[in-house]
Amino acid sequence: MASKSLEHLQDILNHFENNLTRTEEWEIGIDEAGRGPVLGPMVYGCCFWPVKLRKELAKIGFADSKDLKEDERDELFAFVKEINGKYLGFEVKVLDPEYLSNRMLQKEKCSLNKISHDSAIQLIENTLAKGINVVQCYLDTVGKADAYREILKAHFRINYPSVKFTVAEKAESKYPVVAAASICAKVTRDAVLKEWKFREKLGDGATFDFGSGYPGDEKTVTWLKAHRDPVFGFPDLVRFSWKTCENLMNEKTFVEYVDQMELSKQNNGGTLDGFVAREKRGHFLGKVCMTNEFSL
Repeated sequence: MASKSLEHLQDILNHFENNLTRTEEWEIGIDEAGRGPVLGPMVYGCCFWPVKLRKELAKIGFADSKDLKEDERDELFAFVKEINGKYLGFEVKVLDPEYLSNRMLQKEKCSLNKISHDSAIQLIENTLAKGINVVQCYLDTVGKADAYREILKAHFRINYPSVKFTVAEKAESKYPVVAAASICAKVTRDAVLKEWKFREKLGDGATFDFGSGYPGDEKTVTWLKAHRDPVFGFPDLVRFSWKTCENLMNEKTFVEYVDQMELSKQNNGGTLDGFVAREKRGHFLGKVCMTNEFSL
């Protein structure tokens, strides 16, 4: 949206400034950026504004962040930050790759859908905790829309029974408040990636030229292979829990067992995932004073 149009809208919004209170009826939009990539964080965005300003704020030109150019997203996000606290509010939650991998690979595994649901719930709770009178929440669906809506209703039923939830596919293209949240999430994720500092010493060959970051992108896979260590795996930018990473590590790493006969009986092969399965069995055998030797 052109800066001149934003200035014109600012003049319109100024009319409402002295009349806005937290007791107004407000609506929330929730969306994420970076759910599918094997690289980088997943970022959840939340935007909320008074229902009576929906029409005016929609004129800003919010749209699905994927349909906007980078400079358009940046300009819109800059305007959101400018009017933040006056006519709307926003919050982002950055879930880094290490956090996602740990949650998904821990003993009691947590699905990406569950992580997404929990993140959205936390953002809604944070908004309600500000004392804002939220009457409607719009969310882009994760999994089946009906099931997601029931999860939300069950969670907020006791403390906030009057809040209504609308969960829909491509909600960012249907509800401006979700589109605004989408832009907040996308611009934040892009900024995190641009400023990413590797904890590992990757050497002179390290690069950020990894394409889209999606598992199906040949450029991304090439980057993963070039930054793959046969012992320590990948840099901290990478989500180890993605199947793509498991396959690439199995392709590079071979575990040689002392007891090859026992290995063949288990039919786990010499892959890294087979090693993990055998390690779990070894932990049990150790408890009953038996040994399970292996060598790398």
